[in-house]
Amino acid sequence: MGGLGSGRRKDRGRKTVESYKTLDVNQLSEKGCLRPGCSSTCRWTDGNEVVSINLRAEVKRLHLSYPVRVGVREWRPVTDTIAIVHLPCRFGGSRAYFICPGPRGTDCGRRVTKLHLSNRYFLCRHCTKLAYASQFETSWQRALRRANKLKQRLGIGVGIAEPFPDKPKGMWARTYGCLLDEILKAEMLANAGQANRFQRLVAQLKDDLE
Repeated sequence: MGGLGSGRRKDRGRKTVESYKTLDVNQLSEKGCLRPGCSSTCRWTDGNEVVSINLRAEVKRLHLSYPVRVGVREWRPVTDTIAIVHLPCRFGGSRAYFICPGPRGTDCGRRVTKLHLSNRYFLCRHCTKLAYASQFETSWQRALRRANKLKQRLGIGVGIAEPFPDKPKGMWARTYGCLLDEILKAEMLANAGQANRFQRLVAQLKDDLE
């Protein structure tokens, strides 16, 4: 358990967070969309069509108005209201959170930073029973994703063949060295996992031919 190539078997019928339309309270707050009295619009692409969601903020709630697809060419208008709470931060200021309303007829009440469009309404990840795509990754896939993430921090393009750049200006030499070491270890783990996977595929093909 936990070795190279291990990972949760993906349920093809289960949706992931990354595949859903999402409202992020932090992004809305940074853009000023949560200021009382503010009206704004967000847009996303649904197939070949651009869909708009209208937002109107009050002190403790956010009013939503948007269309949802109910057929190939049919849309239905939906209005909803999401409660918002502001909690004080440790070093001053406050942070906004959505209060998940839960599926109709229920009362979730979780404080969350993201809500996902499920059928007609925006709900938290627990109410929509969504998983993260990373939960279905194997250990070598996680290692490769981590290596690419660290490379982006150093301004390196993803891919093992990409050369390492000089130390970024303003970065401590020790920090730069630690990042390079982490990238190397992650890529070695990813390479080993890919090699093991290839060996298993070759062995399976040989068994099928015998």
